[in-house]
Amino acid sequence: MAVEIKDSNFEELLASGKPVVVDFWATWCGPCKKIAPDIEALAEQYKDQVLIGKCDVDDNDELTSRFGVRNIPTVLFIKDGEVKEKTVGAVTKAQLEEKVKSLL
Repeated sequence: MAVEIKDSNFEELLASGKPVVVDFWATWCGPCKKIAPDIEALAEQYKDQVLIGKCDVDDNDELTSRFGVRNIPTVLFIKDGEVKEKTVGAVTKAQLEEKVKSLL
């Protein structure tokens, strides 16, 4: 299951030592709903290797601004505290998984 990522817990999650994948989304966003099942599936599939979570842009202004998220869904792939990859818009599960694998 994808972790809920918030302004208040992001630094703690980064400190876990695992790569972090953040799906910036909103409840009203159609494309976000389209990729949600893929994010959940990848979170389950890679739960021992990568921390995969969702950040609601309406509730987390700090993170949304910090990463310059202007369109959603935006998915960031972070390793060692640095954004290594990024997708914007509804992409396929295969595209998401390829980027997750690049973090390992």
